[in-house]
Amino acid sequence: MDLGITGKTALVTGASRGIGLAIAQTLAAEGVRVVGAARTVTPELAKVAAAAVPVDLSTREGARSVVEQAISAVGGIDFLVNNVGAGDPSGLSVAGFLDVDDEQWQTIFGLNLFSPVWTTKAALPSIVERKGAIVNISSINGRVPTGSPVGYAEAKAALTQFGKRLSEELGPLGVRVNTVSPGITTSPLWTDPNGFGGKVAEAAGIGHADLLAALPAQVGIATGRLGTPEQVADLVAFLLSERAAGIHGHDHVIDGGTIKTA
Repeated sequence: MDLGITGKTALVTGASRGIGLAIAQTLAAEGVRVVGAARTVTPELAKVAAAAVPVDLSTREGARSVVEQAISAVGGIDFLVNNVGAGDPSGLSVAGFLDVDDEQWQTIFGLNLFSPVWTTKAALPSIVERKGAIVNISSINGRVPTGSPVGYAEAKAALTQFGKRLSEELGPLGVRVNTVSPGITTSPLWTDPNGFGGKVAEAAGIGHADLLAALPAQVGIATGRLGTPEQVADLVAFLLSERAAGIHGHDHVIDGGTIKTA
């Protein structure tokens, strides 16, 4: 299927690895000039990006700066993918509400909610001018908070609502806004033994490989297997394209059947 997005431009945040990198790679393969933003630019991102920007997206200044650099590099922004999120696994506690300090709440909300707010605000004039599209990467934890770090599910729920607000305001201006909410995927967040998955395994007293093998059954994934970043990236590319011109203002769950409600 020709998505018809060749020659378009996109800013993808949190693009150095996992879902963000897969989105950058998929869009680049479709002929999109991608500006990838991340705290650390990986060789994989540099290979596919028209420009790769090292930036701290947890700050208002960082979000504004990356938009300025993106516009300078590719001339304007057609597509914005607010993928940055989760955060440094070493700073994510698996403890309960009473045992988590205020700093974790502030850090998680800063990266998962306020960074997309700041980036979107800075990028909107260009996106509106080009009648482009926005996709926010949320999480099924915005609907089912069990098992996520304290503060993460709450921030993702707010991000999903932010997307809905944007869709109402920007639809009449010719800008489409959608949210994508993945379930557990085979991204480094879970597959890296030093990532969040490793911390969960340690807290549970089991091996990391055993945790990954048990996760599909444990969280009720109907397909019996974890999703992949590439599957999420394919959905994002479709939603950005004119093939999805009638799809607007929705939260698209891609979780292998983890959520059981309609």
